[in-house]
Amino acid sequence: MSTDQTKLVPPSKSEPERTQRPGVLRRIGRSLLHSREASIAIAGIILVIYFQSTAPVFLSPSNISNLAVFAATTAIIAAGEVMVIIAGEIDLSVGQVYALAPFVMFYSHQAGVPYLLAIALGLGVGIVVGLINGMITVLLRIPSFITTLGTFFFINSGGFPVQPEADPVIVPLFGGNALSQFLWAVGVTVLLQFVLVKTRWGLHTIATGGNPIGAAEVGIKTASIKIGNFVICSVLGGLAGILDCFRISSADPLAGGADIMFMAIASSVIGGTLLTGGSGTIIGAFLGAVVLGILKDGFTLSGVSAFTFDMILGAAILLTMLINVHLSRLRAAGRSV
Repeated sequence: MSTDQTKLVPPSKSEPERTQRPGVLRRIGRSLLHSREASIAIAGIILVIYFQSTAPVFLSPSNISNLAVFAATTAIIAAGEVMVIIAGEIDLSVGQVYALAPFVMFYSHQAGVPYLLAIALGLGVGIVVGLINGMITVLLRIPSFITTLGTFFFINSGGFPVQPEADPVIVPLFGGNALSQFLWAVGVTVLLQFVLVKTRWGLHTIATGGNPIGAAEVGIKTASIKIGNFVICSVLGGLAGILDCFRISSADPLAGGADIMFMAIASSVIGGTLLTGGSGTIIGAFLGAVVLGILKDGFTLSGVSAFTFDMILGAAILLTMLINVHLSRLRAAGRSV
């Protein structure tokens, strides 16, 4: 064959064409495995399809409203828990702040304080409790599990349910309906996710939980970081309680407590936050709250007992922790899945 004829023959592209598509699929699969948010979102979609097939009313407007309310309350508290857990601590008292803040708001307003200021005073309870938790944990070097367990019982509110005044402006704005409450949850999630990944506070929080000694040596004020995140968590617990108070037009001293606190922590863990600290995602916790809401609501519609839900929730937490720890080790080792 002559040189001119050789130039007319185009180079073969069959081999690159055969390898390009698997390479793209492999990269997509690897991204899904490494993304905490993607994996929990896929699980949520699968659950929605399953429960809709077993209970046709699952995607009805009224049921979606119930699901949004449950997910919103849990997601708001979970966002604060994520910040504390990433910093290497945990807050068990946030459920009691959830119950206490509406009462402070109610009695302040009953005493003549304007509604907005009364709401601020209710959130101020979260600031006080967060400061107490943080300072005892950091300054006295008491494990946060013990500190917050103590405040959990100390601020256990008693009394009788009360009904806040139905203000036509304040109530719709502060969680008076499912849409309002869900928008609050989305806003808190977006704001704290931005803080976590785009601000110095977030980066210092990750460093404090991942390597506290190293973080302190490079000048990060780890004590302030931990105390500040305890305050954030408690304030969000109070916010969730106030939003629920306006939605159901009642503040119940028996509301919240351990149940809402454990659901928030479970949402954080399922969403990809490591209880060992140093790693987590606010968006993942939001999706974790949605998935828990889907599970709880779907089981209720299907007639499954609460004990079964608890068993599946426990298995999900263990499985999620195993997967997240394994992926973290792979990332640390520089390996790909």
